[in-house]
Amino acid sequence: MAFARRVAAVIPLVGAVTTAAALTGAAFLTVAHAGCDEAGRFVRSGGSIEFVGGCVNGADLPSAPAAEGDNVDRFGGSQKP
Repeated sequence: MAFARRVAAVIPLVGAVTTAAALTGAAFLTVAHAGCDEAGRFVRSGGSIEFVGGCVNGADLPSAPAAEGDNVDRFGGSQKP
């Protein structure tokens, strides 16, 4: 009877470890087969940091909306009342 209780207590742990290992393997396979040869890197130029390289072309991304400088809360990113 004590052996059955120990086995019953270990089954959820084994299931959790197996699930974690399967998800980790799936994540590694997804990254390995992403199709991007160059991962890219961050480069400091002057007072800013730029992302150089990678799979995404900057021209493919939408441009940021222009905001009026006096009407923007710089900490919250929203319009001032």
